[in-house]
Amino acid sequence: MKWQGRRQSSNVEDRRGQGSSGQGIGGFNPMLLRPLVKILFSKVGLFIVGLFLIISLVMGKNPLTLISQFLNGGTLQTESSVPYKSTAKEEELADFSKTVLADTEDIWNKLLDNYREPTLVLFTGSVSSACGSASSSTGPFYCPGDEKLYLDLSFFDDMERQLNAPGDFAQAYVIAHEVGHHIQKITGITDKMQRLRGQVSQTEYNKYSVRLELQADFLAGVWAHYSQQMTSMMESGDLEEALNAANAIGDDRLQKQSSGRVVPDSFTHGTSAQRMRWFKKGFDTGDLSLGDTFSATSL
Repeated sequence: MKWQGRRQSSNVEDRRGQGSSGQGIGGFNPMLLRPLVKILFSKVGLFIVGLFLIISLVMGKNPLTLISQFLNGGTLQTESSVPYKSTAKEEELADFSKTVLADTEDIWNKLLDNYREPTLVLFTGSVSSACGSASSSTGPFYCPGDEKLYLDLSFFDDMERQLNAPGDFAQAYVIAHEVGHHIQKITGITDKMQRLRGQVSQTEYNKYSVRLELQADFLAGVWAHYSQQMTSMMESGDLEEALNAANAIGDDRLQKQSSGRVVPDSFTHGTSAQRMRWFKKGFDTGDLSLGDTFSATSL
C-alpha cells in the first residue's frame, strides 16, 4: 500500500499513555464525601484543611484531589510526569492511521454532501468515551455519542499474530470499517438501530446488528473503490489482505476458535463469508445504492 508522503488528518486525538479514569469530575471521587465531611467537622478539621491548602498551593494541585488521594491510599500521591514513550514502529502505525483517515475524508467529502468528519482517538490500555470506558481487548470501535473512532495501535499486532490477518491494507480496512459506522451515524441509521433496542428480542436485535456491521463493511469497500481510482494507493495483494481480515473476524470463525462451537443466533457482526462478500461488493461497484443490507433478502 503506497501511503507514505501523503496527507495526514488533523482530526486526531493522541491519548496514548493517558489511560482512563474512573473518578468523578476533577479527579475527585464523590464516594469520599462522607468521610471528608466527618474530617471537616472533627476537632482537627481546621488544621487538616489548612494543611492541605498549603500543600496544594505549593504543588499547584486541587486540594480536593489531594484529600481524595490521601483518603484512598493514606499517602499523598503525585501524578507521573514521565512522558509516554512509543517505539518507532508504533509511530509509523500512528502516521499510517492518520493517512488512512485523511484518505477517507477526501473520499467521503466527495461522495456525501456536508460530510461531517469524525475524530480518531489513539489510546493505550484503556480509554473513556461518550459510550463509556473500554479496554484494548474491546478492539477498535466507533462511539456515535461523540462521533469518534477509538484505536489502540497494538490491535494491528494482534491482527497479525492472533488472527493471522497481516498487512497494511488489512489495517486500512479496519479504520475504513469504523468510518463506515460514522457514516451510518450521520445518515440516521444508527439512531434507528438504537430505537429498536428494547423493542425486539435480543436474538432479533442481533440480526439487525449483523446487517449494521455488514453495511459498514460495504462502505469500507466503497471507500477502497474510489480511493484506488483517485490515488492508486493499492498495490498487488492489498485487496486479498482486506478480504483475509474480513474473513478472520467473522462471527462463525471467531466462535469456532474460542469455544469450538458456532451459535448463529448470537452473531452480531456476520459470518466470514458475509463480511468478505459485502466488502467485495462495495469495492467492485462503488455504488452506494447497493449497500442497503437492511432490505437485502440474502446476506
